[in-house]
Formats: sequence, C-alpha cells, structure tokens
Amino acid sequence: MDTMYLTALVVAGAVYVIASILLFLFGANLTALSLTTIRRGAAFRSALRQRQTDADQASETKVIDLTESLPSDLPMVTIQLPIYNELYVATNVISSVAKLDYPKERFEIQVLDDSTDLTTSLVASLVEELHREGIDIVHVRRDDRSGYKAGALAHGLKTAKGELVAIFDADFVCPSDYLNQTVGYFCDPKLAFVQARWGHSNRNYSWLTKLQSLAIDGHFMVEQMARGLKGYWFNFNGTAGIWRASAITDAGGWTADTLTEDLDLSYRAHLCGWHGTYLPDIEVPGEVPAQMSSFRRQQHRWARGSLECARKLLPMVWRSTANRSVKFQATAHLVAYGVHLLLLTMALVYPLVVLAIAHFEALNSLYGVGYALAVSSLAPAVFFITGQRQLGRPVWRQLPLMLAMITFGSGLMLNTARAALQIRTKPSPEFERTAKFGISENQAEAGDWKHKRYQLELDRIVYFEALLGFYTAFTVWLAFDHRNWGIVIYGSIFTLGLLAIVIVTVAQAISVRRSEVVRSRKIELERQEILLPTTK
Repeated sequence: MDTMYLTALVVAGAVYVIASILLFLFGANLTALSLTTIRRGAAFRSALRQRQTDADQASETKVIDLTESLPSDLPMVTIQLPIYNELYVATNVISSVAKLDYPKERFEIQVLDDSTDLTTSLVASLVEELHREGIDIVHVRRDDRSGYKAGALAHGLKTAKGELVAIFDADFVCPSDYLNQTVGYFCDPKLAFVQARWGHSNRNYSWLTKLQSLAIDGHFMVEQMARGLKGYWFNFNGTAGIWRASAITDAGGWTADTLTEDLDLSYRAHLCGWHGTYLPDIEVPGEVPAQMSSFRRQQHRWARGSLECARKLLPMVWRSTANRSVKFQATAHLVAYGVHLLLLTMALVYPLVVLAIAHFEALNSLYGVGYALAVSSLAPAVFFITGQRQLGRPVWRQLPLMLAMITFGSGLMLNTARAALQIRTKPSPEFERTAKFGISENQAEAGDWKHKRYQLELDRIVYFEALLGFYTAFTVWLAFDHRNWGIVIYGSIFTLGLLAIVIVTVAQAISVRRSEVVRSRKIELERQEILLPTTK
C-alpha cells in the first residue's frame, strides 16, 4: 500500500480520536450545566420570587421592589438605546422605556442614533414629542460610526447622569416594571451588571424563528442560569441588562477590538473582581431574525466575537486568581463556537476514517472509541429539553423541533469556520447589524418582511456549503457501503443540515428578488410618510 495513503489514514484516525474527545468534553460539560439547572434552578427562581414578594409587601410606596436594601434615594438610571438603521423597530423601544414605572426625575434616556437612513427622522420626531411630555430624553448623533455599538455606548457614557446604565437594543421592548424589579440588586457593592432573560416577540412567526427561540431559551435557561448558580463567570448579553457605571469604567470601558463588546466587557469586569446577577423570571421580548441571511450574519458575528474574546482574554483568565473550575468554565464558554470547527473537522475526515477501519482490522478500536464518545451527541437534546422544562413548556410536543435544531445547527459549521478564519484574514471588519423588520407572531399584522428594506444579498458561502453537503452525502454512501452505521447517522445529520441551510437561503433570496417591485413601492411610500410632514 502507498506510504502516503497509509500516512493519510493514520493521521485521519488520530484527528478523528482527538476531535471525538474534545466534542465529548464539550457535551459532558453542557450536560453538567443542564443537570445543575435541573437540580437547583427551581429553588433559585423560587427564592428570587419570594425575595421580591416580601419586599413588595414591605414597601408602602410600591415604587420599587427590594426597597429594604435600597438607600432612601432611588438610584439615577441612564437608559441607552443604541440604534443604527432600525426603521421598523426603533420607535417601539423608545416608547416602551418612556413608559417605565419609575420616577421620571430618576431616569434619563439616551437615543444613541448612528443611522444613515430615515430612521433618524422618525426617531427625532418621537424624541421631540416625548421631551414635550416631560421625559428626560436626548437624541445623540455622532459625526461618524467609529467603534460601532461599543463606540456609541462609550460616547453616551461621557454625558450620562446615571450611576446605573440600562441598555436595550432597538428590537427589544422594555417592560414597564423593568427598573422596579432590577435596580434593587445593586445594593450589592460588587455587582457589576444584572441580566434579564430574552423573550421572543415573533417566536411562532415561522419554523426558523421557532428554532432560534428554542436555542436562545436553552442559553438563558441552562447556560446562564447554571453559571450563575455555580458562581462561574457569565456575560451580559448586550441588551436587556443594567450596568453599574463605575464597573464599566473600572473594567476599562467599552472597546471595539472584538465584535462582541458585551462579552468582552463582562469578562474584564469579572477579572477586576466584579460579578453579575442573572434574573431568569424577568423577560424582555425581542425579535429573532426571520431571514436566513440575517440569521447567518448574526451567528457569524457572535462566533467571530466569541473567538476574538477567547484569544484576547483567556491568557488573562488563566493568570487570574480565580479557582480552576471557574477558569475551566470560562474557557469552555469563550471557545464554545469551537464545536462547529470540530464538527467540520469530523465531516472532512470521515471518509478516510471509513477507509482506515475497512483496511486495518486493528483500527476497529478506533470505531469503538467513536461510539463510546458519541454519547456527547445527546447533550444538545438534554440542553433543549431542560431549557423548555424550566420555562414550563410541554417538552414532548417540541421534540421534532429539537431534532431539527440539532440538525440545522450542524449546518452552520462552515459559517463559523469562515468567522474564525477572518480573524486573521480580515482583522478590522465592519460591524454588520442584524436586520429586523418589526415582525410579530401574527403574520397578517406583521406584513411580509420581504417587502421591506434592509434585504441582504445572497451570501456566496452557500456554494461552498452545497459542495460540503454533497461531500458529506458521499461520506454517507461510503459508510453505508462499508456498514459503518455510526458515520452513516452523523454524516446524514451533516448533509441534511448543510443542504437545508442552502435550500432555505437560496429560496428566500429568490423570493426577495421577486418582491423587488412591491418592495420599491412600499419603500417610497415610507419615505413620503416620514418626510412629507416635516417639510410642510
């Protein structure tokens, strides 16, 4: 047998074993977090609710929860609303924070508007109206978009009056009692931030929004909760949270050297001795992307940003005085998107692994190792089930959705690989926003998102995803021919995930192109409705 061929088979086998071990560790840790939430989550949430109930009963004014631990003067809160070209949702978030059940003299609103379209006119009109009603609100414009969202937040912080800073992205709607339920936790002098749970205003809009909602629920009801329960470091999620202004400054402020400024600042705060609190029973609804291209872009940004933070922060994490379990969990958290890179590695070496096992009987043990470690593939199912159970939703009805999410998620492996590669090849990327269309669960009320602006061009990565999908399909055929049933199963999952993403992306792109005439008419009508009243 050719020496080079033999070497390739041996190397493929070694890569397969190493990737299997790493995937097993990721899966085992995810399962451990799920079990922590199952064991302690209910008691934790019950204690939080009881604390709020007791404080509410003790409060005569009913102005704020947890007043027993608050100073006599309520803290001043600055509410920052970073906005960039959010025509369909910007007014909703501004209106919602203006209705907060908190003394008007104790909060201000900063609309940090970097928009380059009609959003600015719409926002300016609403800000002026609210200002006349006695709301302390300012419309902040910058000369350029330097630093993107991080730059806007840092710019607003220079003039912020509040000792606390609440942040809401444009597609979120703030509950009226949000401050009443959260600011009391800052009686803890070392608390840097409070994070509420994301809800989903358009969860049932489409199967794509259902899948995303399922995954986000798992993150908040398993990962965030378990890390909080165990005292591990976790992050502010960029919106629906409150920061102590002095903690932001102490941690070095907002920086734009990663695409996930929220994760970056959170870990720098932990390294400075601060900590966060996660409040799972406070839900702030936001919109999840209905367009596959927007979802892909969002995942690309999150993946790249997380890996950038890992490269930047892990050396500091391991030099810190935190205990080893905290350091291990911080590492697992920051490199979590590495799972997709491992799945891609497995997909690429599977054919050689099949051939190696077929040619060398002694390598059958390799096959056995793969089966032994494959138990980690159950971790995502446990993760999703736990998240839905914590929210009190019927699990069995959603099992098909969970299986679809596991398959669909594997199809993002190439998207994540590109994000990791661009850390080196494209070191200073532009912050690409995730397009939101003001979609609710009622499709009739929401309208067709394809008839609105902010449409994205077809991402050329779909061609490579299609090629990889056919490659994994070949793997399935090869594994079936050699009766390697494990690789048949996993190869099939990869194939279905990749081709499903390709088909949906292309189908939506075609539909968007066909809607171009209608969209142009509606965009012109929007322009007239927004601009004409101001030119009379």
